[in-house]
Amino acid sequence: MPKMEKKLRISNRRYLGSKLKLVDFIKDTIRKENIKFSSFLDLFAGTGVVGASFNNSNTEIVLNDILESNRCAYNSFMGSEPIDESKLIGFINLFNKKEVIEDNYFSLNFSDTFFSKKNCKKIGRIRDYIDKLFEDSLINKREKDYLITSLLYAMDRIANTVGHYDAFRRNGNLERELVLWPLEIFDDITNKNNKIFSKDANELAKYFDCDLVYIDPPYNSRQYCDAYHLLENVASWKKPKVYGVARKMDRNSLKSRYCENSAPRVFANLIKELKCKYIIVSYSNTGLQGACRSQAKITDVDILGSLRERGKVSVYEIDFNQFTTGKTKINNHKERLFVCKVGVFEEQKTIKVKEFVKSPLNYTGGKYKLLSQLTSKFPNNIGTFVDLFGGGFNVGANIEADRIVYNDSCKEVSRLIKLFWKFTSNEIIEKLDNLIEKYSLSDSEKNGYEYYGCNSNNGLGSYNKDSFIKLRSDYNMAKTSISKDFLLLLLNIYSFNNQIRFNSNGEFNLPVGKRDLNASIRKNIKLFAEKIKSKNILFLNEDFKAVKPDNFEQPFYYCDPPYLLGDACYNENDGRNVNKEKELLTFLSSLSSQGVNFALSNVIEHKGKTNDFLIKWAFLNRFNIIYLDKDYSNSNYHSSAKACKTTEVLITNY
Repeated sequence: MPKMEKKLRISNRRYLGSKLKLVDFIKDTIRKENIKFSSFLDLFAGTGVVGASFNNSNTEIVLNDILESNRCAYNSFMGSEPIDESKLIGFINLFNKKEVIEDNYFSLNFSDTFFSKKNCKKIGRIRDYIDKLFEDSLINKREKDYLITSLLYAMDRIANTVGHYDAFRRNGNLERELVLWPLEIFDDITNKNNKIFSKDANELAKYFDCDLVYIDPPYNSRQYCDAYHLLENVASWKKPKVYGVARKMDRNSLKSRYCENSAPRVFANLIKELKCKYIIVSYSNTGLQGACRSQAKITDVDILGSLRERGKVSVYEIDFNQFTTGKTKINNHKERLFVCKVGVFEEQKTIKVKEFVKSPLNYTGGKYKLLSQLTSKFPNNIGTFVDLFGGGFNVGANIEADRIVYNDSCKEVSRLIKLFWKFTSNEIIEKLDNLIEKYSLSDSEKNGYEYYGCNSNNGLGSYNKDSFIKLRSDYNMAKTSISKDFLLLLLNIYSFNNQIRFNSNGEFNLPVGKRDLNASIRKNIKLFAEKIKSKNILFLNEDFKAVKPDNFEQPFYYCDPPYLLGDACYNENDGRNVNKEKELLTFLSSLSSQGVNFALSNVIEHKGKTNDFLIKWAFLNRFNIIYLDKDYSNSNYHSSAKACKTTEVLITNY
């Protein structure tokens, strides 16, 4: 048997998202920000390596993690209860020499999966013996955790996995010997005032005060209790029934809300509750990169928006290759630190959203899916981008220009776009949440579908119908105001197909839809609002003929009018016809004669019909016809005309 000179450090394990390699970066950032603290709360401690790196006699370290296996490690290495190391080493020597013949809970459930049958018998026997030692008062709570941690680390070193327990290798090596080692403890110079918790982070934040709070939440949908279920089983030792090939126990009580679509809201609530002087948030830039499960649940907009409500925020980043659970490879991966000095406020720069953003308004024929094609055909160095038929503003919002002109003859829609430009995303979401509560509408992101007696296939219309009718009635009776605009925004979100339609009396008349203010719409609101806030926008409600080029510097006109061959519901009362088509084309010809560049989106073929007038106009004027790949999943005609050819084009005079 090996001698016991070797001792394990808290970092001697492989763990998803471990910050071991980032400790120096975190410390350098704290020095740059001149942060002084005597208490440090590691709220999602994981391996505990960050909290451990600040563990000294002058600092109170508080570690928290919902997993019992992690709590055991924290208490072992950094707990304040006295321990007898020589006694514990004696037990470890005994465990290592032990040969076990009888089957037990662990061998009956896990043999020849992650471990050999021989090692499984030994693991189960050791774990039972640790509990017996504690029940007989031969070891205290921290000593019990010490022995459990030594066992968990020993298991991790020989486990037949790729570093986690979502699955085991079919033809892996099961012959390695299980060997426990003592832990490296520094009770003589540290661990005097440390505290260990295993609580929901949002609950702990409500009553715990600390100088500096470090937050490293889960980044995506991969639940840690799934990856480490086996270690959690051994740590808690409740001997539950296990299921499936990976032999997982019921983990519902261990699921993190930070791995779900509600993560942005949960994060915002956490930041509001924190009682501290400084907040440091670790988060990666995975965004929409990688596999779906690897995509970050919380965006930069979410993090910065929440932190800026508490104080001044600075952002630092470093290149970092993370340990992932699968084959996902993320290029140019960076780890960021968001540092908030609580109570210190200054004017903040607008958050720069680099990717294309999608309008929260679901417009028939909206150009979000065509943005990469459209923008590649637009001129460089645009002075004034005139979005002549702005609608949901998918195009104008994503254009880089000195000035953006949003024009739409529908004043109600224009006022909605102004809401996103005028108010912060957090203010918008908070206002909508208050209205949802006021009208007793569903909130599926928070409560799920079953809470309302509904499912995702049939939607939430049956639950929301009466409340929606009341909301619609209140909107139609209200006088024009900001409050009425928020009612319209909520109507749009809860209406059929998330669209907007008014009758001849100007009343909103769409029925209730299947969806509500879900995670996807919340995300769109946040990204869209922050995107357009960075732009110099002029809002107009003019007939297109009144938007003259001599009012703008270096104008470029983009036109996405209601299509002559289309049937957008929000233009039913306007009635698109050939005469209006002629008026627009005459206007564009006039622009061209004045040396003003334009681009016109339209369809020249749909449902077996062709727009001969448009084609003839383009050829006579020698304008360019660029054919586009279209995909409108939200079009009224999409589902009923899948077999019909629709030819989407961009016509330009340059």
